[in-house]
Amino acid sequence: MTNQSQRTLLVTGASGQLGRRVVELLLAAGERSVIAGSRTPAKLADLAGRGVQVREVDFDASPEGLAASFEGVDRLLLISTDAVLEPGRRIAQHARAIAAAGRAGVRHVVYTSLTNPGPESPIGLAVDHRESEAALAASGMSSTILRNNLYTESLLQAGAQALASGQLVNAAGEGAVGYVTREDCARAAAAALASAEESSRVLDVTGPELVTQAQLAAILSQLGERPVQHVNVTPAQLREGMIGQGLPPVLADVLVGFDCATAQGTLAVVSDAVEQLTGQRPTSAAEFLRAHRAALVGA
Repeated sequence: MTNQSQRTLLVTGASGQLGRRVVELLLAAGERSVIAGSRTPAKLADLAGRGVQVREVDFDASPEGLAASFEGVDRLLLISTDAVLEPGRRIAQHARAIAAAGRAGVRHVVYTSLTNPGPESPIGLAVDHRESEAALAASGMSSTILRNNLYTESLLQAGAQALASGQLVNAAGEGAVGYVTREDCARAAAAALASAEESSRVLDVTGPELVTQAQLAAILSQLGERPVQHVNVTPAQLREGMIGQGLPPVLADVLVGFDCATAQGTLAVVSDAVEQLTGQRPTSAAEFLRAHRAALVGA
């Protein structure tokens, strides 16, 4: 990551796990002009103590207020918001943020998107990213679209349940996923934000290899020293089971959508973007799960 101290970098959602880690990585790389933005700036007091400028950045604020939040910023990391259970809200939030960034004179926007967010995606959230990417393309600003694959961290809870029951149950079929760790996503985002690249580009941010559910079951079996079998169910069965366990239907629909995307091959993408951006190979799913074995099998 090259330090170009004359530029001002702003990270939105900096009180979240991904955003906070990006800010930490920028500081570690020697970036001197870093702004951490959040709806709840009080949560960033520790970063302020390390010399980071903290600003309130609320995508639901007035256009004027939001533009003021981006004043003086050269490069902006726009982390997609957490309004995933309110259809249409994220699209509106991102559109307001992009418009405000343009009015404030931001030159380049880095946006955290989703693998293959086109109309063919069965993931309900894909439209949020598709519309946000379109808004960026129409904004006149250059952009780096980071299409993050599924977080490897999502396997911890499912993996622990599979080891306890002996069955990895989902509706993913024989599909494969280019699982990527949150840390690798943060490293990629920090590098893209701090780079000198000013042209627009779309990058798939993935782990180093594709992993099927059968392969995942085999990894879990080895780590837990007990047999784990992948059991495929229909999307309707999976949704019914999730709702039966207390999940709100809207959340169950989101989760089932990811399984359907896996089964259809939408998430079967691997690239070298992480290594190209950071100079370091991303962590594989097997490596990550091995490092978190205690969380899977019990301390």
